[in-house]
Amino acid sequence: MTRGHTNLAGFIWSVAELLRGDYKQSEFGRVILPFTVLRRLDCVLAPTKDAVLRRRAELEKAGARDLDRRLREVSGVSFYNTSELTYATAVEDPGNVSKNLRNYVGKFSGNVAEIFASFDFSRQLERLDRAGLAHAVAARFAEVDLSPETVGNHSMGYVFEELIRRFSEVSNETAGEHFTPREVVRLMVNLLLAPDEAELAAPGIVRTVFDPACGTGGMLTAAEDFISERNPRATVVPYGQELNPESYAICRSDMMIRGENAENIGFGNSFSHDRHAGRRFDYLLANPPFGVEWKKVRTDVEREAALGFAGRFGAGLPRINDASLLFVQHMLHHVRCPEDGGSRLAIVFTASPLFTGVAGSGESKIRQWILENDWLEAVVALPDQLFYNTGIATYIWILTNRKGSAHAGRVILLDAREYGVKTRKSLGEKRKELPEEQIARITRLYGEAFEVAADPGHPMHERVKVFATRDFGYRRITVERPLRLRFEVTEEALAELAVAKSLVPYGDREKLVDALRGLTGRPPAFRRAEFAGALRETLAPLGELPAVVRRAVWSAVSVPDPEGEVQRDRKGNPLPDPDLRETANVPLDETLDDHLAREVLPYAPDAWVAGDKTRIGYEIPFTRHFHRFCPSRPLAEIDVELGELEAEIRRLLGEATG
Repeated sequence: MTRGHTNLAGFIWSVAELLRGDYKQSEFGRVILPFTVLRRLDCVLAPTKDAVLRRRAELEKAGARDLDRRLREVSGVSFYNTSELTYATAVEDPGNVSKNLRNYVGKFSGNVAEIFASFDFSRQLERLDRAGLAHAVAARFAEVDLSPETVGNHSMGYVFEELIRRFSEVSNETAGEHFTPREVVRLMVNLLLAPDEAELAAPGIVRTVFDPACGTGGMLTAAEDFISERNPRATVVPYGQELNPESYAICRSDMMIRGENAENIGFGNSFSHDRHAGRRFDYLLANPPFGVEWKKVRTDVEREAALGFAGRFGAGLPRINDASLLFVQHMLHHVRCPEDGGSRLAIVFTASPLFTGVAGSGESKIRQWILENDWLEAVVALPDQLFYNTGIATYIWILTNRKGSAHAGRVILLDAREYGVKTRKSLGEKRKELPEEQIARITRLYGEAFEVAADPGHPMHERVKVFATRDFGYRRITVERPLRLRFEVTEEALAELAVAKSLVPYGDREKLVDALRGLTGRPPAFRRAEFAGALRETLAPLGELPAVVRRAVWSAVSVPDPEGEVQRDRKGNPLPDPDLRETANVPLDETLDDHLAREVLPYAPDAWVAGDKTRIGYEIPFTRHFHRFCPSRPLAEIDVELGELEAEIRRLLGEATG
């Protein structure tokens, strides 16, 4: 953001000082954002205000009915206002500011009325009135010129985003929930669209762009600008959906000011109310909230997941506390079919979706679905501390259902973590940024990665690795070892029987324990048959024992022992020992026999793999692939340094004690 944008946002933010005391910090945005939008709309309409009023009078006199379309034509944008008031005149009368503003807002076209309903602006005016602040607040906004000639659409977008960033900061909003730094947006758009530059230059092309968590619309605007700058004759149609009412209202107003169809921006939760059901888009991009749970929409999501791939969530459901992989399924549901040209998709994630969830879990199944369909083009690791509300590691996933034959079956990993530049001043958790030259550098490196993916013999940059999709798959196997037992009656065994819950219905527990005490001190038996005779003889005076009692006794007297007898089921198969059970991940391209021969059988010759417990899993261990080994320093060097430190400590102590 330039100094001018920051100063303008700072001036608007200064209104917060008027609110302090009557409003909590977390409530400042409820007042400042709608007033900023209202002032912006007023300034946009100012040049055609008189013409609209004249045209309305003419149409009403002529008995015309379709006023809406004709008044939009006169205003030059997709909205208008038919009030005799302007913002400035509405706030001139200190005693009637709220009344005037309600009347003024009520004369906007219907699409703007919805925006201020989302802001709940009328209620805010009432609250300002009760606090005696209506005129003071409204008058401050009359001082700022937000006309497009003074503040262009780009600049206004920066101002809105800076305000929302500040509100998120003082409200302790969930990490990354409302604001994506502009440099991250630019990089995402580059990675998403740069491979298609030649195609996007074709005259007269029409492309749709969709963001299911669009916030104030920054990503949609950036994608539209990328295409328009390269092809002014291209038509870009943005679509979005947003859950936060303030962000939704700002996005709608920004779309109207830019001449876009604001009806393409839907309100509500994308999971429970898909406002774009049935639509398919050319490009999709999003920065969904990091690590946000989906408990509130659980019923809707699970109902749709039960439909399988007839719904959006057929691949699987992630754990309830992270909706990230629901977003990617939602977006993939909205891609064009390959025969219709296909789509490209970019989404920002934390590290969690790369590897969270073992084989067979919802997360693993979703990754498996993506990779086995060969939709994942690349994962790009970003520098940490880029976002305002969190310093954690983040990654851009690029997906497409129209990979070229040269890239089929391959996935690019690009490590851009070292390309961040420290900011002069921390902004929340943001301590790094991506200057334009670094964005360009990463974009070039991404283009080179395509060459590597197409030609394995091509020289590879140290920060680029290319893998086959199967390289991320594995079989999670369960290695069993036989249960070996010895049999003896010990005081521990008797104590176990004395409190065993399964023996509660048995009325002769004490007699049972007393009878078995006669076997204590005898050498253990290493064969069940040997011990069974002694046990039968000892318990004979108690008569025929219920099956539950016999099981409890055998459980108490059985002790795992590597020298004991292998226990078998009725078919003669060895029973597994749960305490010796281990799991292992075996790459898909390695046979189980080879893995066992190398990793297991040399140390446990009696081990086997439980075939019914084997699960297929997928994970992307990004950092492991880019791990750099740093050898330890020589011990002699460390000893010298420790000696120097000890000498320095003695010197300082000597000075302190004289």
